[in-house]
Parts: sequence; C-alpha cells; structure tokens
Amino acid sequence: MDSGDERRRPVILQIVPRLNIGGAERGTVDMARAVVEAGGTAIVVSEGGVLETELLRAKARHVFMPVASKSPFTIQRNIGRLVDLIRSEDVDLVHVRSRAPAWSALPAARRTGRPLVTTFHAPYNAGGSLKRRYNGIMAKGDRVIAISDFIARHVRETYGVGDDRLRRIHRGVDIVGLDPAAVSSERVASLAARWNLPDGVPVVMLPGRLARWKGQFVMVDAMAQLPREDVVCLLVGVGAGHDGLRRELEQAIAARGLQGRVVPIDGCQDMAAAYRLADVVVSASTDPEGFGRVAVEAQAMGVPVVATNHGAALETVEPGVTGWLVPPGDPLPLAQAVGAALDLDEEARVRLAAIARARVVEQFSRARMCAATLAVYRELLPEK
Repeated sequence: MDSGDERRRPVILQIVPRLNIGGAERGTVDMARAVVEAGGTAIVVSEGGVLETELLRAKARHVFMPVASKSPFTIQRNIGRLVDLIRSEDVDLVHVRSRAPAWSALPAARRTGRPLVTTFHAPYNAGGSLKRRYNGIMAKGDRVIAISDFIARHVRETYGVGDDRLRRIHRGVDIVGLDPAAVSSERVASLAARWNLPDGVPVVMLPGRLARWKGQFVMVDAMAQLPREDVVCLLVGVGAGHDGLRRELEQAIAARGLQGRVVPIDGCQDMAAAYRLADVVVSASTDPEGFGRVAVEAQAMGVPVVATNHGAALETVEPGVTGWLVPPGDPLPLAQAVGAALDLDEEARVRLAAIARARVVEQFSRARMCAATLAVYRELLPEK
C-alpha cells in the first residue's frame, strides 16, 4: 500500500459488529492482516469475540465499541466515538461490513472527510420501506464491495449502485491451510475417533450453523431417501444456542429411523481434517447464499460438492465438473446427487479433486481477495 519511505503508513479502520466466526468477521481479520503486511496500520472496531486473539496476532489493534446495537441512541453516541477515534488515530479510510455500524460509520466518515468503503455480505431482505431504508445505508459507500456476482446484481438492481462505485470481490479461503497435502492422516484419524466413526464408512458432511434455511432438515429427508444404508451423514456445527431447533432436528432424525446414520456434531476446530474425512460435502441452503464458503472450502480440499442451484453457488460450483447443483428444499434430487458423488470411481474422484482445487486457487483464494480489496483502498487513499 505504501511504496515510498517518506510516506506515512496508511491507517485503515474496519468496523464489524462482533468478531465471532462468520464470513464478515473472517474477512475483517484477513484484511487487517493484509493491511499490516502491506505496510499499513490496521484498526478494527467491534464488540469483540473469539477472533479477537487472531486479530491481535496479526499485529492489528482492536477497539471495543457497542457497534452491534441498533438503538438510535447508541448509534448516535457511536458517531461521536468514531469521529474521535478517526481524528486521534489519523485514520485514512473507513471500511464497514454491516448495517447497524454503518449508520454510525457513514456520518463519522463524512464529518471527518474520510472515504468510506462498505461490503455487502448478503442480499438483505428488503421487507417494507423502513427496512429498505435501513439496508440502503450499505449502498452509500464511496466504494461498495459485493462478495459475489449474485450480490453485485442485487446491489445494482435494488439500490441502483453503478459500476463507478461497485466492485465485485469474491470472498477468499485459506488455500494453504485447506490443502489436502497439508492435512496428515493422523489428524483425520484423530477426528474420526473423536466422532466414533467406524472404519471405511462413507461420510456425507453438511457443515453449517443450525438454522432452518441452512438445510439440515432437507438433508435428513434426503438421507431417508438415499438407497444405501452404509453411509453416515455428519451435520457439523449445530452447536449450542438453538436448543428448541436442535430438539426438533433430533426428533426428525428419530422419526425417520436414522439414529446413528445422521449425527449432529456441535462444532469442529479442525475443518481441514473434517473435509478430508468427508466423501461428499453438502451445502443445502434453502435461501441463496451470498457466497457460500463451505462449497469453496470443500473444493479447495478436493472433495465433491453438492449445493443448491441459487445464489453464489452458481458461480462457485461447476456442475458435472467440480460437483452437483440441485433444487433447494427438495430432498429427492439431493439424495440422487449425493448417491452419484458417492459412486464416483477413484479415477473420477482424483480428476474432480484436481480440477476443483485448481479452480479455487485461481479464483477464490484469500490472497486474491485481499489484493483486490487493497486495490479498492488505493482508489480512495489520498497521496501522502
């Protein structure tokens, strides 16, 4: 970012509600690291979370502020707090990644004369006129980043953002950590033992937090229609915090006689090993994903993917080449596609793995995402 020794290090302020596990949060940490590595200073404002330690390891700074709040009074106070922070730290550019903090970030950036970048991570539900106005704050950046072509179309059509301000930058994944060659057999065996998986059993995996739209219930119905009983389906990430929905999911599994064949897993700290353990990875979201990190991460690991044919999956999965696309919410085509993936012979599986990984490395790497975002920052940063 800073090619001259005489120039002051650019200071980039990112704002995200919290630093918990999620696409916006992961992108925030990735970009903070990229800013520091490019010679800049990275500051992140949030309410904290599990990724805060990783942010600090990247030599970025964290400032606590109640920016997740939708209270008009808190938002108003946050404007003043952000103005003070921007001036005291001599911030050069503000990048906000969510609607609630954007209502403070936009006036703070305008009041201090700093450029503002916004990132659309999802196609926000417009609802009525008030909700549309609330969402529309994200379209007011000097540059507006969309994380997929699907989101870019939504931003153009819904908010009228033109190509002079709109930039499509696909989200990126860690192609170094998500490399089958970097995951030892011992890591995979350890995970299989922890999950009590019998040797040699084919594994279908649906990673994702427990939410009705994420497709876990559709996956249960698909497993009931899969014409083979030697398969275990792991629903990874359906942890605490949704007790009622978790009970409903377990009841659905029992009602179909799938105990032991469909297994909810609270979470996983080694997703690279989990992907390598899987024979097929499923993304069964019934609502369109803004990007869909699971499908891309699985392909980086060379695993066949079955995803629903809407949203950004149309960009990230190549049907018949790196995976299958099926109608959302329909268990029968999902079961058929999972069966086809399980039936791949070794030669076809190796060929798919090589093509899938090469495509992710070329199009969806974290390095590519960071470089493209730094280029957007350069468009707006004044010469120092």
